[in-house]
This record gives sequence, C-alpha cells and structure tokens, in this order.
Amino acid sequence: MTGAAGRSCDVAVIGGGIVGMATAMALVRRFQVKLVVLEKENRLAAHQTGNNSGVVHSGLYYKPGSLKARNCAAGRAALERFCEQHDIPFERCGKVVVATRPEQVAALEELHRRGEANGLEGLRHLTPAQIREREPHAAGVAGLFVPQTGIVDYVRVTEAFADEVRHRGGEIILGAEVRKVVRRDRGIVLETTAGTLCCRLLVNCAGLHSDRVARLAGAAPDLHIVPFRGEYYDVKHKRRELVRNLIYPVPDPEFPFLGVHFTRRVSGEVEAGPNAVLAFRREGYSRTSFSLRDTLSTFSRPRFWRLAQRYWRIGMGEFYRSFNKAAFVRALQQLVPEISAADLAPGGTGVRAQALDARGALVDDFRIVEVPGQIHVLNAPSPAATASIAIGEYIAACAGTHLDLPGATAGKD
Repeated sequence: MTGAAGRSCDVAVIGGGIVGMATAMALVRRFQVKLVVLEKENRLAAHQTGNNSGVVHSGLYYKPGSLKARNCAAGRAALERFCEQHDIPFERCGKVVVATRPEQVAALEELHRRGEANGLEGLRHLTPAQIREREPHAAGVAGLFVPQTGIVDYVRVTEAFADEVRHRGGEIILGAEVRKVVRRDRGIVLETTAGTLCCRLLVNCAGLHSDRVARLAGAAPDLHIVPFRGEYYDVKHKRRELVRNLIYPVPDPEFPFLGVHFTRRVSGEVEAGPNAVLAFRREGYSRTSFSLRDTLSTFSRPRFWRLAQRYWRIGMGEFYRSFNKAAFVRALQQLVPEISAADLAPGGTGVRAQALDARGALVDDFRIVEVPGQIHVLNAPSPAATASIAIGEYIAACAGTHLDLPGATAGKD
C-alpha cells in the first residue's frame, strides 16, 4: 500500500469496516471522484465487522419508518444481489423467535406486527409443536418464523467491496490512523500515521472511535460512544445438531439488546450468545482489557450515570453471566433445554459501539450527522452490516451534495 504523504483527493473515508467500504464503493460507483480510504489497522474489517456473527437481519425489530427499518430492508436485498454477483456464500435460512413464557406472547405479536409494517412477508406464528418441526431441540410456548433472515461472512463481503473500490480507481491505505484534522479554506488536512492527506470532503465511518474523530474534526456531536463487549460460546461439533439455523428469544423491552441466542454460521459452526457487558476499553475483547483513557471517558460523563441508574440491575446480571458459565448456560437452556456446559467451548468476542445521548439513553436508530465538508456516521449498530450497501448509497448521495456533483441528490431522502 502506498502512503498518504503529500496526497490530495476529493473524498477521504475514515474506517475500513463494512460501512466505510460500502460507502467508498457507492461513491466510486456513482461519481467520478478521487477517493482514499484510511484504515488504522493493517487489515480491513478488524473490529466490529470482523467480529460480527454473520446474521443478515430481516428488519423484524425496528420501528417502522426509522432509518434502521428502511435501510435494513433495502440493504438486505442489495446484499443478497451483491453476494450472488460475486459468488459469496449466502444462505437465507430463516430464524425462529421463541417465547419461553406466556407473558412474552404479546411481545411476540408486536414483533409480528412490526415485521409486517416493515414489509416482511411469510411471517408465521408457531405452536410449540411447530417450533419443534423447525428446531427439534428448541422449546417454547409460542414462536414466530422469519423467513428473510440469512447468514453470510461479512469479512468476505467487506473484502469484495474493497476489490470493487480499487477496480474503480479508489485507494485504500492501511496502517493510517488519523491523528489530527485541520480545516482549511479549500478543504481539510488529515495528519495520519501514514502521512498527510488533503481532501475536499471527510466521511467518518470510524465505528468505535467515530465520536472522537468527529470532535477531532471540529464537529460537536451530542453523542458519546460507550463500548459493550459481547461474548460467545461455540457449540462443540458433536452437538451442533441441537441447532438447525437461528434460534432467538423474544427481546426484553427493558433492555436494548436482543439477549443470548443461537446462530449457525455459513461455515457450519454454531455460536451461542452474546451477552452484553460494559467494556473498559473500546477495543477490549477480553475481560481483562483495560484503557484508562476509555474508562475515564465513559465514567466521567453524567450521561453514563443516568444510563447506569436505569439499567444497573440488568447490567450486573450480564457481568455475572460473563464470569459464570453456569448462568450463561441457564439462559441458553430457556431456548434449547438439552444444551449443557459440556457442549460449549469458549468462542469469540466482539465490541459494539453504542451511542449514548445527553439524557443517558442508548440511541436506537442510525445517526448520520452532516456539517460543512464532513459527514459523520455516529451510530451504526446492528443491522448496519446488513444495511451497509443502502447506508453507503445514502452517504454517497449526501457526499455528492457537499461536492456539488451532477445527480447528487438522486436517491437521497
């Protein structure tokens, strides 16, 4: 890879995860622009994308009309087409959402209603017997089958996006961490560990560090990233028959995460998890990972303490489950009673960049903020990977407006 020293371009995209690469691809597809992607690691998809469970989400959970709902539906269809065109293994396997207690049935009905409002077809209510027809080892009082859910390898998808960017003349520079951003009359100067780059437009897709990059660039985002670690177990090979495809619980309306579930990957492996525990480092993939800077950044903000006041009981339960395998197993047994501790081996982990607003609320929807000469993707949790192509096309339309390019507003809503 060539360095950035003394270089100039029309658009600089910070971040080589799936959203950054989808955005870069959309830009070079749509416009004749000189584009450079800056990634601080020595490989693409090193963080959230590379530790993703590989689920292609249907759009079941999201508020109708939200950016998540609209982009998930459009992005899922675009992702399927892209995978077919580029021979990337993809499977639309469907998933079963299971109500394990009678009091969850009303929430299951609400999921059905929301899914139909988001354009999903073929949703089916399941009786306990019908749950077992699809997932013989699952148990519940009622279920919902969601046929649109799929599985894919998002690292492979990201690499295919990158191939197209390069093919169309874009450049990707690895090992290029942005250290300083200086605004000039005619553009923006980025000082990176790979040299200096001047651009007309900055697009921030820095994920776990997106708020910091925004502040570095002189923007004043009203959001702060709080990292949550998700820990998985792998179901051992001899017990993979316990799970055919995907088995999910009914989400707890009091908690903004989906809860532990079972996921079959395109490789054939089966994951169980994740939990959701506060991480003490933005790239903290182990229980012992710690950054003084990141920890102070979280704990010094009143908005975090408002969050903690609201969720401390649930949060303590997540920490307990992190350190106590038996507790983790008990949560999984609500979905698949036959699973045991002996069936599970330690698996991977991921860290989710979750934006927190000034009120101490976890921001639910995607959040993309524009200021002159800059576009900042400040909240892009799940289903951002599923929706990546649609998100990229939206940002490309915004970018075209900033650069006053022909056809810039087409497709932007």
